[in-house]
Amino acid sequence: MSSKLSLPQNSKMLKRDFTYGVATASFQIEGGVEQRLPCIWDTFCDTPNKILDASNGDIACDHFNLWQEDIELIDSLGVDAYRLSISWPRVITKDGELNKDGVDYYLAILNRLKNKNIKAFVTLYHWDLPQHLEDNGGWLNRDTAYQFKHYADLISQAFGDLVYAYATLNEPFCSAYLGYEAGIHAPGLVGQEYGKKAAHHLLLAHGLAMPVLKANSPNSQCGIVLNFTPCYPESASEADKAATSYADDYFNQWYIKPLFDKQYPNICQQLPAHCQPDIQAGDMEIIAHSIDFLGINFYTRAIYRHHDDKKFEELPARAPRTDIGWEIYPMAFYELLTSLNDLYTLPPVYITENGAAMADKITDSVVNDTDRIDYYQSHLNAVHNAIEDGVDIKGYFAWSLMDNFEWAEGYTKRFGIVYVDYKTQLRTVKASGLAYKHLISERT
Repeated sequence: MSSKLSLPQNSKMLKRDFTYGVATASFQIEGGVEQRLPCIWDTFCDTPNKILDASNGDIACDHFNLWQEDIELIDSLGVDAYRLSISWPRVITKDGELNKDGVDYYLAILNRLKNKNIKAFVTLYHWDLPQHLEDNGGWLNRDTAYQFKHYADLISQAFGDLVYAYATLNEPFCSAYLGYEAGIHAPGLVGQEYGKKAAHHLLLAHGLAMPVLKANSPNSQCGIVLNFTPCYPESASEADKAATSYADDYFNQWYIKPLFDKQYPNICQQLPAHCQPDIQAGDMEIIAHSIDFLGINFYTRAIYRHHDDKKFEELPARAPRTDIGWEIYPMAFYELLTSLNDLYTLPPVYITENGAAMADKITDSVVNDTDRIDYYQSHLNAVHNAIEDGVDIKGYFAWSLMDNFEWAEGYTKRFGIVYVDYKTQLRTVKASGLAYKHLISERT
């Protein structure tokens, strides 16, 4: 195990024009629940047996009050960029108007980042849908896509030239599948008939927002962030390979193929009629609006085999695993990046999330998370190799800046390169954070 991060001296990742950043999401760190409208995650947290430790986001890391100190912390790491998300229910009223207090909160953050020459990468939707929109059907209601366009329009006008890059959505797979099909995430619906309908409206929202963002903020980079869990067959049998291909289309290609090919994977026709998305004339053209960048989030891979009664069966994660139970397999990261580059004509790529939950212990104000450093090292190497093989990758964001509310896992899993004591709100930079800072300082 190592206490440092390094890359080959000739690596493009050690040039000044390669962007290094850290990332967070509003619901996971902010708190400040009294100063915004309720969202679907507030409701989900209040539902028994949904959050592992029965916690919520009412306080989280109290970033709502501690944002100035947190920006100093970000600055101390030497990063070029900070990826944050905007809380939709904090900035838009029930009547669809801007909430001045909420907007001013983010304007203060964006101005402070600009003063420190830290690029703001803003995600407009990182899962915290206003509850009143969910009460009207949420992402199963086509109108929600137009409500998102309206929100994107107002907020991008308010932010002006303070935003370097806008991402419309973060991980629509998680919103659609985990939220509306598997019931693991808010709003907790269960049923295959919901997942692809929600996914279509999410992608439609993205497509509707893109021309608005480009018109309001022509100097900003505008795109979307997708997560991928590469699929591998258990064996070389044709049955296992076919099952794996189906899983890949269902979980991964479903969200990227419409962006570049204006169509869903062929498995769309194999779904029962009541499970197919409600596609209206012109929808695919809207979804396929050109993007300036593609954000890619990667953590792990999945292994599949044929199943007689289902299209596929996912196998338990192999060792070695992170504390959240995900296999550590960096080769999948390289193979994902190069395969997507072969399949599609990609715009410039940012790695918008990559990191690991580890069982961190703090002793004498030190967190010696060498296991996380090893994870980062192997995955940075994968990015370097993908760049060497022709993938146009412009930057890398560590997930996450700090330990936070990890969705259905509550506060039981720590992804941060900064340790958070949730009782005192004391932040402590971990060994991984120091290693990341050192790597960034090595650029020429």
